Amino acid sequence: LRDYTHDKHRMTDDAPYGGGPGMVMKVEPIVEAIEKVRGAGPVLLMSPQGERFNQKMAQELAGEERLTIVCGRYEGFDERVRPFVDREISIGDYILTGGEIAAMAVIDSVSRLVPGVLGDSESLTEETFSDSLIEYPHYTRPDSFRGMEVPEVLLSGNHEEIRKWRRREAIKRTLERRSDLLDGLELSGEDEEMLKEIRGGK
Repeated sequence: LRDYTHDKHRMTDDAPYGGGPGMVMKVEPIVEAIEKVRGAGPVLLMSPQGERFNQKMAQELAGEERLTIVCGRYEGFDERVRPFVDREISIGDYILTGGEIAAMAVIDSVSRLVPGVLGDSESLTEETFSDSLIEYPHYTRPDSFRGMEVPEVLLSGNHEEIRKWRRREAIKRTLERRSDLLDGLELSGEDEEMLKEIRGGK
């Protein structure tokens, strides 16, 4: 941002009008930087006041030709930056020193959805939050470790039974750990039966 400052000290921040602790990012360098690098896609502002970032948003952003991400620092940024961005995004209700780590999380989550980034595109459809469910458990060799066994169904070679087990485990974990994700989720008849069984309906 120092490339877009106009004072001899190349300051990107200053004391807040009205007093108070900390420093505020100046409007001129941020806006001029945005205008210089802005491409065909939206400008995103990492902000604790923004929309909560989730997998659905990641999928939307992955379809964009280009993203420009603006990160705040210190106490925040001059309010007059807001009209120059298209969307404000938050990765959660906690405080970071700056928006860089939040931006990295968005970049990683979005870029892996771009075709060709991951080796196995099928893995995208079977992950936590891809269909609003927490992902099922995974196992690999050895079959037994310190008394903990791989579920027999995964060793059976029966792909239909494996599919059902994985789906049931995903629903079970979601119910136990993030039941809010089930609200408003359209479940198939098979899913409903599994959910009823898990809840003790049988």
